[in-house]
Amino acid sequence: MEIEVSAEAKDKRLNRGVAITVVVLSVAMGLGNIKDGNIVQAMDRAEAHSVDRWNEYQATRVKARVVETSMAEVTAAHGTPPASFAADLARYKGETPQLKAQALGYEAQYDALNVHDDQFDASEAALSTAISVAAVGALVEAPWVLAAAWVFGAFGLFLSLCGFAGWGFHPDVLSTLLG
Repeated sequence: MEIEVSAEAKDKRLNRGVAITVVVLSVAMGLGNIKDGNIVQAMDRAEAHSVDRWNEYQATRVKARVVETSMAEVTAAHGTPPASFAADLARYKGETPQLKAQALGYEAQYDALNVHDDQFDASEAALSTAISVAAVGALVEAPWVLAAAWVFGAFGLFLSLCGFAGWGFHPDVLSTLLG
């Protein structure tokens, strides 16, 4: 007695829909992942530059304070301090506002990039969920499950589009919930 087992689905349209969905969403997720990696690298650079500028800012303020103290000591001990002290002090006091502005600029750049990083992170989560739901749709052979996958996929694609286009949409609800 032989029993024939068939793994063939009843509705090939559903399987084709799942296959196309998985391919489209996987490609979108891969491209988004590449872009997100580039954004993270830019964020790292902005943060490093910010830290460097804040360190320069603090060092310059310390040098200015040392020159002020030295000027006071020399004045108390010998009268008039050398002119180079006043020139150094003026240079240090002139540099500090520029260094502070540069550091704040790098912080702002980091924050702007972080919005897009969040978009791609949320997109990846939505697209992964959509692919998983689509696979379940194929297993249970339920078109409504595939439709649910498309909802997650559409949201993920929208977030990827926001990230690529530089739009300011931020998934605050997701960030608050998951953050």
